[in-house]
Amino acid sequence: MGKDTIADVLTSIRNADMARKETVRIESTNITENVVKILLRESFIKSVRKHRESNKSFLVLTLRHRRNRKGPYKKVFNLKQISRPGQRIYSNCLGIPRLLGGMGVVILSTSRGIMTDREARLEGVGGEILCYIW
Repeated sequence: MGKDTIADVLTSIRNADMARKETVRIESTNITENVVKILLRESFIKSVRKHRESNKSFLVLTLRHRRNRKGPYKKVFNLKQISRPGQRIYSNCLGIPRLLGGMGVVILSTSRGIMTDREARLEGVGGEILCYIW
């Protein structure tokens, strides 16, 4: 794990999805727990459970896969990190992008916590754009 926890989480989920793994284990922090709650609420993942091992907490995610396993591999969802430690991307509530006409999810870090683009527009807050999920 590096210093960029959001990138580590997105990469772990993306790699497990491409390898058709059922579960993925990521380190538990406040930011990762909030991002995983959004993924669970938007039904990108099936379930989450907390696991404690040798004085460290981990989140074990059960991924959602397509039923048809024959033929070429198709991704269930795409993840793209936007804000990076070297370049932070901020937006006000009017400038938050819409992914696929509202079908995708933008995860933001606002002054009221980590939330989706729809919630941020409803509350009228902007913030740092963490990632896109579609």
